[in-house]
Amino acid sequence: MDAFNRFKAFELDVLKEVGNIGAGNAATALSCLLDKPVDMAVPKVSLLPFEEVADRVGGSEQVVIAVFLRVEGEAPGNMFFIIQEDAARRLLRQLLSLENEEQDDYTEMEMSALCEIGNILAGSYLSSLADFTHLSMAPSVPAVARDMAGPILTYGLMQYGEMGDSALLIETTFLEDREELEGHFFLIPDPDSFSKIFQSLGVLTE
Repeated sequence: MDAFNRFKAFELDVLKEVGNIGAGNAATALSCLLDKPVDMAVPKVSLLPFEEVADRVGGSEQVVIAVFLRVEGEAPGNMFFIIQEDAARRLLRQLLSLENEEQDDYTEMEMSALCEIGNILAGSYLSSLADFTHLSMAPSVPAVARDMAGPILTYGLMQYGEMGDSALLIETTFLEDREELEGHFFLIPDPDSFSKIFQSLGVLTE
């Protein structure tokens, strides 16, 4: 995929800036929601094949919390915010002052809180990407689930058909009392959408 390789070589800096602006917007939105300071480290941004997505969150059998939503508009696709359970519990305890001491399950309030965090992150990053590309992109109502990473990704395939073969990964790190809490944000454009994103950023595709 020559265009994808050229995109990685020449436009990754643009995607890093998308990640930086999105992280700043997300931190501000979360601070307003929680009425307390929220710090986020400069995110790591990369492009990777779809088949490596599950590996980046611990493997297809790793139990995770995932917020899933559909991207609608000129460059449709799927978005996931995925966080491992230990990080989710610490996030609930430290950032939201909700107690979850290694429980086997999550309360409805805890899942709702994690869903809202994922929704804010996804919306912030998607808004930044839309501003850079001048493409119309809007998130659907999010869904949240606790399951193995493999079935969660399969759910997206079942709901919306074939996903694209590449994913944009933004590794998001919250900083709380010198402790890092890491989550993974994935944007997986539909097969035809990546070429639209390429072209909007000046990378010609054949």
